[in-house]
Amino acid sequence: MATDGPYAPPAGMLDTVAGYESIATGGGGEGGYLPPPVYPMPNAEGGQPQPDQQWSIPSITEDTAKQALIKFASDHYTYRNRPAEEMVIKELKPYNMYRYRLDTFTESRSPECKSEPFHSQTVDNCGFGPPPLPWDVVVDTPTMFEKNKKTIKVPHTGSVKGCHKCMAMGKAPCSTCSQTGRVKCRNCHGNGTQPDSEDRCDQCLGSGIQSCESCSGCGRQTCTECEGQGQLFCYIQLTIKWENNKFEHIVEQQCELPTKVLKKVKGQNLFTDQQFQVFPLVGFPEPRINQVSQQGIQEHWAQFGKKSRIIQQRHTVELIPVTEVHFQWKEKDHTYFVFGTENKVKAPDYPGKICTIL
Repeated sequence: MATDGPYAPPAGMLDTVAGYESIATGGGGEGGYLPPPVYPMPNAEGGQPQPDQQWSIPSITEDTAKQALIKFASDHYTYRNRPAEEMVIKELKPYNMYRYRLDTFTESRSPECKSEPFHSQTVDNCGFGPPPLPWDVVVDTPTMFEKNKKTIKVPHTGSVKGCHKCMAMGKAPCSTCSQTGRVKCRNCHGNGTQPDSEDRCDQCLGSGIQSCESCSGCGRQTCTECEGQGQLFCYIQLTIKWENNKFEHIVEQQCELPTKVLKKVKGQNLFTDQQFQVFPLVGFPEPRINQVSQQGIQEHWAQFGKKSRIIQQRHTVELIPVTEVHFQWKEKDHTYFVFGTENKVKAPDYPGKICTIL
């Protein structure tokens, strides 16, 4: 029976290879990532200065605020449009919310000893040259900031070993009959008689046992590890993972709109930078953005810089427009918010709700 693919042989089966000593004794494996080359962590002293400019978005017009509320009411079947159409806007109060985002695209490498049945395939061993170190194996980088995974055989790490499971014989003890070649009769369950009568079982002729079908009665079956070859092709497999790690923070002003509703709306892009390593922002008009930028970059380097290689970083600052709208309908005051460049609406006390009884 064929195996499902390469598997990990016993610890110590693979010859010790320079740079991969841990897996020769059973270490390594996916999740046992090797530390990458050391890179200096960015700091605020090397920060990126920003233009001395006051970023602000003017309040939306009354008509825009009204149309946004009408659409909001139309999208809710239990809301009436009438309050939105008849309301009188008293005040538009703009707020500017900043959103800082940091994407850190990382690569991690995890070596593992693998083996597969040897079918006379070419063995790329150390005779063809010294095996490259884990971080020296050349691999094409996939699309930036997109999750990906690849497994490759490390060049010049191949070797042929006798199968440990069958002692290089190609046959292993049959687990069905425990090497006896005989099993309990399936027809009579070892009773020797027909299940529905006292007549002799015609399958085992009354003996209650029959030849094992798994091994054809010989007590041994083709080894599933080596597929009967008696030998295994061993090598080091390198699992490479690319991950896009995100850091996001919204710098808010004092208003009653929950910041969680801003996570899925679009803003106006104020700043974007992408390179091997980005530096904390310096001199941004909103000081808290400078602090958040430094915090996010430090967190990512502390979290990912030791176990993976940072390939590329990208950070952005968006300005998310928020307008607090005060209006009156039937001589009562109400408030709602219009936010994001899509003019989304949050109106928890909308006066046109229709009561429904379930």
